[in-house]
Amino acid sequence: MSTNIGKFADLQSGIAHRVMVGGIAVAVVRIDDEVFAIADKCSHADVSLSDGMVWCESKQIECIKHGSAFSLESGVPDTLPATQPVQVFRAEVVNGDVVVSSQEGNS
Repeated sequence: MSTNIGKFADLQSGIAHRVMVGGIAVAVVRIDDEVFAIADKCSHADVSLSDGMVWCESKQIECIKHGSAFSLESGVPDTLPATQPVQVFRAEVVNGDVVVSSQEGNS
């Protein structure tokens, strides 16, 4: 199942946006000409990742509660206290729109 979440041009680079995809909360992040989608829940605590900081240079999103940084490409945490990855979703730009698949995969 794929969900059109809006125009790519409307997404501000370096800012996470919370959307629902197939009943799942997903943080969608634009970094320059790329788009990423990651489950919007830290694997360490029940905290929304879309409220955290996006680190464009390293393609990471940081949880605001304890500071764990997750790869937007793989979902793997690069810093403690989180040790478990979060799910990533396939995200792509189709005719100027961002489309996120509810199936796991890399952007």
